Amino acid sequence: MIPDARQGEALLAVIDAGSFEQAAAALHLTPSAVSQRVSGLESAVGAPLLIRSRPVRLTSAGQRLVQYLRRSRLMEQEFLAELKEEEALPPRIPVAVNNDTLGTWFLPELSPFLNRENILLEIILDDQDHTYSLFEKGLVLAGVSSEPEPMRGCRSQHLGFMRYRLLAQPQFARRFFPDGFTREAARKAPVMFFDRKDSLQEIFIERELGLPLGAYPIHYVPSSDPFVESIKLGMGYGMLPRQQYKDLVDSGGLVDLVPGKFLDIHLYWHSWRIQSPKLELLTEQVLAAAGRALDR
Repeated sequence: MIPDARQGEALLAVIDAGSFEQAAAALHLTPSAVSQRVSGLESAVGAPLLIRSRPVRLTSAGQRLVQYLRRSRLMEQEFLAELKEEEALPPRIPVAVNNDTLGTWFLPELSPFLNRENILLEIILDDQDHTYSLFEKGLVLAGVSSEPEPMRGCRSQHLGFMRYRLLAQPQFARRFFPDGFTREAARKAPVMFFDRKDSLQEIFIERELGLPLGAYPIHYVPSSDPFVESIKLGMGYGMLPRQQYKDLVDSGGLVDLVPGKFLDIHLYWHSWRIQSPKLELLTEQVLAAAGRALDR
């Protein structure tokens, strides 16, 4: 069965917006009309596609259908862009990227390619341990994840790894860790977390000191540049990747609290085995960019 185009558009709008009301506003329809289109699609498929919660969620059948619809939409956009070069909008590819990847190498390395090929990206941010779920749910067509195993019908390609070290401003280190990185000192020193999904600091502190989450004070700063800035300002200490810490450590602006100890986070590019031409090109460029920017 090939889904009705208007019904498929309604389903994607509901998932992207999170509710029938917001989807209706985006499509310039009434919520009732959007609901009828989704219900019609569910009848045609013979299975429920949405869990009507707030926000709405996809069933397993809905996830598979949305994955198909997004791939189909991208193929259509590429075809129209080639057929009507002057009139058609360039294709837009939804991609999942973790914050540190976006904040360091992803855009600087890929922007020349994106400009040259006239490709639009819809970047959806999440922690590297959680971007895979965006792919599973059909919200993106490709993405960077720390999960090595591919979904069925997809491929996972190793990009390299980002090396994280536990860093602090020198004055902060002298104040809170005069005798080194000890359990007693760590119980009092504020540590920087990106958000509540960020597990890097938690993993490192528990590995090195045996302290569980909740045994030390935490700042949450959910933005890449302000996160680095908060460590430079002495608000707390935290894990930074080589792409962000190299110049700061070399200049003495930050110091390593546990020299010789680090966390390596391996990253993988997930994409469909059968891809549109533009997504295939994007995959090639991401692999090449990672080869220049990441450790191996």
